[in-house]
Amino acid sequence: MTGNSKLKLKRGHLFLRPSVIAGSIALAVTVATGVFAEYQNRIVHHQKTHAKVSEQLGLVRAKLEGNITSNIQLVRGLVSVIATQPDIDQARFASIAGGLIGQHSQLRNIAGAPGLVISLMYPMEGNEQAIGLDYRKNDIQREPAMRAVRSEQMVLAGPVNLLQGGKGFVGRFPVFIENDSGTRTLWGLVSAVVDVDRLFAESGLRSDDLPIKIAIRGQNATGAKGGVFFGDAGIFNDDPVTSQVSLPSGSWQIAAIPAAGWSSTPENAWQIRFLILLAGLLVILPISIVGYLNDLRHAHMQELDRRRLQLQRLSRRHQLALDTSRIGVWELNLDTLEVTWDRRMGELYGISDDVKQVTMDTWLTAVHPDDRVQANKDFQQAVRESRTYTSNFRVTTSEGATRWVRSIGAVHEELGGQRYIVGVNWDVSADVELNARLLAAKQSAEQRNSELEEARAQMEHNSLHDSLTGLPNRRFLDNKLAGGQAGDTVTALLHIDLDRFKQINDTLGHAAGDAMLSHAASVLSASVRAGDFVARIGGDEFIIATTSETNEDELAALANRIIMKMREPVPYEGHECRFGVSIGIAMGDPDKTNYGERLLIDADIALYRAKSNGRNRYEFFNASLKAEIIRNKRIADDILNGLDRNEFIPYFQLQFDAKTLDIVGVEALARWIHPSEGVLAPDAFLKTAGELNVVPLVDRAILEQTLWQSTRWKAAGLSIPKMSVNVSAGRLYDDDLIESLNGLAFDRGTLSFELLESIFLDDKNETIVANIAHLKALGIDIEIDDFGTGFASIVSLVQVKPARLKIDRQLISPLLKSDSQRNLVASIIDIGQSLGIKVVAEGVETMEHAAILRDIGCDTLQGYALARPMPSDELMAFIRKESWRQVA
Repeated sequence: MTGNSKLKLKRGHLFLRPSVIAGSIALAVTVATGVFAEYQNRIVHHQKTHAKVSEQLGLVRAKLEGNITSNIQLVRGLVSVIATQPDIDQARFASIAGGLIGQHSQLRNIAGAPGLVISLMYPMEGNEQAIGLDYRKNDIQREPAMRAVRSEQMVLAGPVNLLQGGKGFVGRFPVFIENDSGTRTLWGLVSAVVDVDRLFAESGLRSDDLPIKIAIRGQNATGAKGGVFFGDAGIFNDDPVTSQVSLPSGSWQIAAIPAAGWSSTPENAWQIRFLILLAGLLVILPISIVGYLNDLRHAHMQELDRRRLQLQRLSRRHQLALDTSRIGVWELNLDTLEVTWDRRMGELYGISDDVKQVTMDTWLTAVHPDDRVQANKDFQQAVRESRTYTSNFRVTTSEGATRWVRSIGAVHEELGGQRYIVGVNWDVSADVELNARLLAAKQSAEQRNSELEEARAQMEHNSLHDSLTGLPNRRFLDNKLAGGQAGDTVTALLHIDLDRFKQINDTLGHAAGDAMLSHAASVLSASVRAGDFVARIGGDEFIIATTSETNEDELAALANRIIMKMREPVPYEGHECRFGVSIGIAMGDPDKTNYGERLLIDADIALYRAKSNGRNRYEFFNASLKAEIIRNKRIADDILNGLDRNEFIPYFQLQFDAKTLDIVGVEALARWIHPSEGVLAPDAFLKTAGELNVVPLVDRAILEQTLWQSTRWKAAGLSIPKMSVNVSAGRLYDDDLIESLNGLAFDRGTLSFELLESIFLDDKNETIVANIAHLKALGIDIEIDDFGTGFASIVSLVQVKPARLKIDRQLISPLLKSDSQRNLVASIIDIGQSLGIKVVAEGVETMEHAAILRDIGCDTLQGYALARPMPSDELMAFIRKESWRQVA
């Protein structure tokens, strides 16, 4: 029991002291009184806080409900106008809607959809993509739209993410018109978007000085069952004050808590607590002082008993520790030389119990003769210098056994002035044996480490050299170029690739290929100067690195020697193997950044140029080659940036009926509106776009813009029956082509994909055949472009069944001067028409071409004689003027 204990044992029973009992009663009464007062104070505070939050919430709910109702009433006015004027046009619609949208409302835009197809919009700017949207065909819009029609009531949905950015509530109003007989018929829908941010801001929900936190749930006007769309959803779980926001088609639930959260502590809490504390102190303090003095006396008596017991326990523990650790204790009186040993010391030294008195001579006699002098020296020095004594020595027992003993001690002086040295001894034979084994193991490990180091050096050599040729490998070269190897700086690289090596490998086997590689390595090694090195960096690729001053003439002479030597036949098992080499040469400037990496890239580019120029030759990397690479990279970067900035747009070239010159279609041609070079045709960017694998992205952009422009033409009252867009080979090979077309809005039969003749006839490719079949199933026609320049056959035309053939301009141009060419074109037209395929003539440059093609039965004309490719705005103006008829 501790000195601070409040309890004591007496005759086997447990008693509480009177001071403790009195103090406890007084404390209990004081605490109970304080708890009750605190509880009542908190109840009053909670009721006041709820009342304040309810008042603030009522103001916000009224503003929010009023703003929603006023916005809906504004749109109802437009609905009433449309019900009486069902033939309303865009101008009239915009005039009325413009008066509704402004600073007095939170309306963002209003759309009219007669027949459930959006054709009226205000404002038009920024909402062009919505024109032409059919609610019945759009998976996202169909259900809420039809719900409004079925209920014949306005349906409020949202908030929803808007395509134009931001969020809004969408109210859909069904519009019915009533004829003279009283029958009501559906005119369509009017959709109004209420801007979420403006509604919340003008209703006071975003006010910085709002003293409450608010959350609203009931998405799509579903009340308390709907999702949370404003504020923190956790507010609904924090004992909020709630209210309902009534809507025309449902309701929202609005909840509020204080901005700083519910405070459980009233403002006067500390005043109440102070009074309770003061009263308690006046009662408890006198009782506690008396009890403390009494307890202090009792604690002192207990502490004396505790220390006596602790001393007994320490003595027992000390003896137990000595017995279990097998340590012997000794003491020497330095004044009288009287020695005292315990029993364990006798066991360590092999001294029998018959020896009654132990002396210094007894100890020295037991020490091993070889250790006796050093052991005595250590002891005497410690005594003389009064420092800690430490010594290790061997002991020989009377039975002849030898053991290692460690002895430690310390000199001290008693109060009477006598000096003693006290110490302990213990057996360390096992430690000595263990150290001996560890020493032997260390020596063995050092020997193995030496062997491993030799193996590592060999492995490092192997990792830096090719196993077949013994030449340095790519890793060695990279280290050299990066300055990781000792030696001179590399001044030039010759990148060498073996020509016709694959044919030797494929015909005579890999053993023959290995022999040719070894031969090439020996030729290259014999061709370089001292200090240069040859490396094999790939299957049949080698590098010669020069490390001394050189020039183009010396490098050209070296390359010529290698080319001539490599041309010589190499005998192998009765065969004469011949192969050549292509060499790319690059000279570098060591002062440049990434010098080594750049040098290797330059040599590789030069090698690529040598191979593309006919092989078995060498090429230097120079400024013009670098400029070409930079130019190609710039074009590639511009193309990628152009795709991000929507710089690829369609130009449209009209197609005309050959007999009536009526417009029967339009072909969308890709154009790049380059920020500095102006309008660029596909010839300027198609090759680089193909290398970047972004032609499908260009095709997709042209297709989407063409469909969007078609909605503008319809809205403007212009009739263009068919749109044709080009599709690259890459898109036809795409397994996801059909899936990527989902969601595009077009009428069946109005859209055609133009395929090159060499593409569509590849009926052996299952993906292309399947994609063409799916395109037809979607209502997309197939046209054959550039017909007559590829590998077309009558059988393949029957198999694919395209809607139209486009005769290439190369066949149209000579019609004026060549009867045979005219007969050839007439034959193509007859073949197409006999198969039910419409025929389009491209490249109609003059009206004489148009007359000849009309006379030989061509269906459709396309060319500069009638219309050039032009952007959509120019196309609309061109159609209204009908300029082509004046030319005709």
